[in-house]
Amino acid sequence: MQNKIRAKKKFGQNFLQDQSVIERIINAFNPQKGDEIYEIGPGHAALTEHLVEYTDNLNLIEIDNDLVPKLQEKFTGKNNVTIHHQDALLLKIPNNNTRIIGNLPYNISTPLLISFLYQSSKIKDMVFMLQKEVVKRICAPAGIKAYGRLSVMLQYAFECEELFIVPPEAFYPRPKIDSQIIRLTSRETTAEVDLLAMEALVKQAFGQRRKTIKNNLKKIVSEQQLIELGIDPKARPETLTVEHYINITNYIGSAGGSHANE
Repeated sequence: MQNKIRAKKKFGQNFLQDQSVIERIINAFNPQKGDEIYEIGPGHAALTEHLVEYTDNLNLIEIDNDLVPKLQEKFTGKNNVTIHHQDALLLKIPNNNTRIIGNLPYNISTPLLISFLYQSSKIKDMVFMLQKEVVKRICAPAGIKAYGRLSVMLQYAFECEELFIVPPEAFYPRPKIDSQIIRLTSRETTAEVDLLAMEALVKQAFGQRRKTIKNNLKKIVSEQQLIELGIDPKARPETLTVEHYINITNYIGSAGGSHANE
């Protein structure tokens, strides 16, 4: 199966082939019989072949017209496997406590993660392979250079945990960068916030990273309002915590903080 279909650049395909890495990923994910699992981009079924042995409800999300019939052929007669021929970016998760796993195509990893962020109330946990640089950004604490929009948004809804690094030689074809496994576990409780409003705010805040938070948000919130929120107006955007961004979002969404005085 692997030799018959070439990786397609437009889908960002790099097929995992190292069995020891595959087993480490499965062990980290720890699938259970009663789990409802979605695998994003199963490709040549490197992970799927293991997952199908553990769970009664495995959903495969595959966009590639050439790979779908191969998956259908491979898993014909497997009543616990459902193949969805669709774009993962359009996936709407139907049920609560859903678990998600996948070797995410690098070219859609960020928008896909944001899509799942907006569905986090239905997600139990996710284990993904991503570019190492993206994993570092997601898990970065406030105060370091890697911390940014993706860090704030995903850390709001998930506990983000860096797992092991996967070298290029584990794939066919070999990518030019290292990959890394990340575990995202939905937080049991999160502060109430308008996610769309916070995403827009965070985008504005990190629009020019070298400027102060006061300058980046001057059309949204005043210096005095930042002070009232316990935030130094001269602080850089990467020094503000997730809680700070939640507080600013909620403040400007209230009647008293709708616009800064210019």
